[in-house]
Order: sequence, then structure tokens, then C-alpha cells
Amino acid sequence: MKDKKGIIIMRKTIHAENAPAAVGPYVHAVEVGDFVYTSGQIGLVPATGVLAEGVEAQAEQALQNIQAVLAAAGCTMADVIKTTVFLADIADFGKINEIYAKYFTGETPARSCLQAGALPKGALFEIEVVAYKG
Repeated sequence: MKDKKGIIIMRKTIHAENAPAAVGPYVHAVEVGDFVYTSGQIGLVPATGVLAEGVEAQAEQALQNIQAVLAAAGCTMADVIKTTVFLADIADFGKINEIYAKYFTGETPARSCLQAGALPKGALFEIEVVAYKG
């Protein structure tokens, strides 16, 4: 992969053994330079491939899945600089904030949160992140 100046940029595909398999033709994450970009993670339990019950359980599981993806890339939640959260129902915003705050402490990342028309597999919560390894 080359940037606009023709400089070669290394792209590394990240596969996380401890996260659920992707539900489509994509990878868990890619590392480009000092940055890791994850795919969205929903609350699928890795061992079963089944969604956890309810928005809070799905949020917990999705955040654990993100941790597993980041670990496979050599990162932690402390390395995350940006998150995007998708909710099936924006009325769950308060519940999600309580769970989210357990995973992102100290210097928290920037975040966008929006209600999506529908999420994969009927999920109620999805999160994607960008982490900085530098």
C-alpha cells in the first residue's frame, strides 16, 4: 500500500483468536503504521457465536471482544484514541455509558454514539475503535 507521495505504508491484518469470527468478508482489525483500526464488534460470545441477552450483556461482551482484538494487535484499551458506538435504541445511552466507563478510564478516547437502523444479527450494541501504538 502506498500513500499519495508514493511512500510504502505497511498494512498488517490482525486476527484475534479470542474474539468471535467475523460475520462477513472482513478481518478483526488492520494495523497501518502506528494505528490499529478495528472492525465493529457486537456482543457475540466467542465460544458459541450467539449474541448475549440484552443490551447491557451485549455491550459487556462486545467490549471484551474489542479487548481481545486489541490484545492481538499488541494494544490495550488505554491505547484507544477514538470509538464509535452504534445502538439499536438511543434510549439505552445511559445504560451503555455506565458499562463503557468500566472499560475506558483515566484519559478516555473521543467517542461518537448513534442510533443505527439495524445492526448485524439483530444486535443491540456495536463498537469499533482506533488505537495508537506509537
